[in-house]
Amino acid sequence: MKISILTENCAGPYFGAEHGLSYLIEVDELKLLFDTGHSDLFLHNAQRLNIDLEKEVDTVVLSHGHWDHGDGLQYLEGKTLITHPASFMVRYRKSDHSYVGLQLSRKDITSRFNLITSEGPYFITPGVVFLGAIPRLNDFESQTTSFIDNQGQEDYVPDDSGLAIIHNNQLVIISGCAHSGICNTIDYAMEITGIRKIRAVLGGFHLKKQSNQTKRTIKYLKDYRISTLFPSHCTELPALSAFYDAFKIRQLKSGMILQL
Repeated sequence: MKISILTENCAGPYFGAEHGLSYLIEVDELKLLFDTGHSDLFLHNAQRLNIDLEKEVDTVVLSHGHWDHGDGLQYLEGKTLITHPASFMVRYRKSDHSYVGLQLSRKDITSRFNLITSEGPYFITPGVVFLGAIPRLNDFESQTTSFIDNQGQEDYVPDDSGLAIIHNNQLVIISGCAHSGICNTIDYAMEITGIRKIRAVLGGFHLKKQSNQTKRTIKYLKDYRISTLFPSHCTELPALSAFYDAFKIRQLKSGMILQL
C-alpha cells in the first residue's frame, strides 16, 4: 500500500505546501485521491512525483466540506466524488465570521462530478470504506466547536469522515481533520470492518494543545498499541510535540511517499 502526500502544511524538498491536505492512496488496483487541499497545488506536486491525476485517478473522496480540503475540486472534473451530504453546508468561523465552506456549490459539484453522497459507510471496494458520519461516543472529543452555520447555530462538522482501508488483515485509518475525534474515528472503523488490529493512522487529528483531549488520545493510542502514526495538517505544534514525546513520530511533508 502506497500513500503519496500531495498537499500538507509542511513542505518537503522541491515541493510546495499550503494549509490543506491531499493524499493519493494506492492499494491493490485502486488509485484514490483523498481531499484536494485548497488550490491546484496538489496537481503540481503530483506532477513532480510523475503522477498524472487526470489519467490515473477516477475516484475522489472528500473528507468534509471545508475550504482547505475541498476547494481544489474546482481544478478537477469528470470523476466520481464520494462525500457526506452535509459537505455543502454554508459555514463560518465564530471568531471573525469568515467563510470556511466550499467555493463550489452542490449544483456546481453535480455538474462536474459523478457525485455519491452517503451518511453511512460506503464501500468503494471490499477493502476500502468511506466511513460516512462518525458516531461521537466518548466524553473527551468533539465537545466544542469554533464554527457556526448560516443560521448562527453551532456547527460541529457533522460531515466529518475518513477512510478505513483493510490491508494484510490490518486497518489503515485516514482522517481529513477528525472533527469528530480521531479516537471516535478509529472506534467506528473497527466496528464497521470487524478488524481490531491497526497498522497505521494518519491525517489531521484536530488537536491544538497539550490538553486533556491530547493526553487521553495518546493514552487511547497506546492502549491499542498503535505505533505507526502521522498526525498532521490541523494538528498544531504543542500537540505534535506531545505525540513526538510519546511515539517519536515523523512530520508529514508534501512530496513524501509512505509504504504501509
